[in-house]
Amino acid sequence: MRTFIAAAAAFLAVQFAAVGSNAANLVAKVNLSSQTMTVTQNGIVKYRWKVSTARQGYVTPTGSYSAKWASRNHRSRKYDNAPMPYAIFFNGGYAVHATFDLKRLGRPASHGCVRLHPDNAAQFFAMATANGLGNTRIVIAQ
Repeated sequence: MRTFIAAAAAFLAVQFAAVGSNAANLVAKVNLSSQTMTVTQNGIVKYRWKVSTARQGYVTPTGSYSAKWASRNHRSRKYDNAPMPYAIFFNGGYAVHATFDLKRLGRPASHGCVRLHPDNAAQFFAMATANGLGNTRIVIAQ
């Protein structure tokens, strides 16, 4: 009986670890209403920052996305070679990235991307690339 219980416990531990390893442990939750991004790691809030998302006439897509790719010094091909430093792309051309338009942080101002202060974007970029993009989620909600 002890052997069976030990085997069952070991089996459950392996199954739980497998499920847990597939879950993102770095999550950036963007709230469009408050224009903030809250970064949690392993369920613990690490940062809460002001952002700028889509201004009138543009859309920041809502939903839950895994980080797809990263570019430290990206430039937009769509918007006149505009700088997008520390970009973490999550849905096609949409990314979380730095902006130099600091006076607009905290209110809608972008073409759809999630803009951060350069220091905050650099911090998130470092966390996402160190953590693994596959373990990083960007969740955008009203």
